[in-house]
Amino acid sequence: MKTIEIDKGSGFCFGVVTAIKKTEEELAKGETLYCLGDIVHNNREVERLKTMGLITINHEDFKKLRNAKVLLRAHGEPPETYETARLNNIDIIDATCPVVLRLQKKIKQKDISEEDENKQIVIYGKNGHAEVLGLVGQTAGKAIVIENLEEAKQLDFKKNICLYSQTTKSLEEFQKIVEYIKEHISPNVSFEYHDTICRQVVNRIPNIRTFAASHDLIFLVSGNKSSNGKILFNECKKINPNSFLIESADEIDKDLLDKAQTIGICGATSTPKWLMEEISEAIKSRI
Repeated sequence: MKTIEIDKGSGFCFGVVTAIKKTEEELAKGETLYCLGDIVHNNREVERLKTMGLITINHEDFKKLRNAKVLLRAHGEPPETYETARLNNIDIIDATCPVVLRLQKKIKQKDISEEDENKQIVIYGKNGHAEVLGLVGQTAGKAIVIENLEEAKQLDFKKNICLYSQTTKSLEEFQKIVEYIKEHISPNVSFEYHDTICRQVVNRIPNIRTFAASHDLIFLVSGNKSSNGKILFNECKKINPNSFLIESADEIDKDLLDKAQTIGICGATSTPKWLMEEISEAIKSRI
């Protein structure tokens, strides 16, 4: 008999839980509520909240708003967003994750504390990602973003380097970057690094590895914009080559189900439990 298991350790992290809760509370008041960007990197959850009345806008829309209420998602925003809100009389509902908020403050403090032309503030993260845009904004755009070790090799090793990380990046890759910089930086300059990766994310990796190893077939449910989803999926794939990244039940190949006795369903920090349960029910209906 086939068995289907949903990973108990998967689902929203506390930062996303808080953002969703704030959104639902505000929508319950019956007032118009805007969200600056997708509240989470999961289209199905965005659609669910849209049906409740949440209106998703981009930064160009935001600049045109007046006398409105806008929710800032867990990823955080640069200082200019708050200034626009002040000028346009926009009521901000700030759902920035506390971990991201602390990181923003660290980077801003570092930027303003030292007037040093040789200083390079470097952020290991995905270019264009909402959180990274918020982090770079703390330095008025001066911070350098690197996406991987190869890009780290292009840094100027004759200048001081202060390294941070997007909260949802790979700890293993971050450590490789740190070791490379230590080995190549000039002895006449300084290198400091801050492991700012969220432990709620990092701690899921050992669990997801164990989960992937315990099933014939793995479906990791995640939005295609989720950095965390990609990291967790890669971990599954390393342990169990029979792992597949999906957004919805429509993407499930029935032939895969026929060949597996145990099927595991897991998700990213932006994947709602209800969606994993929906995938489970869809699988049950097909086997």
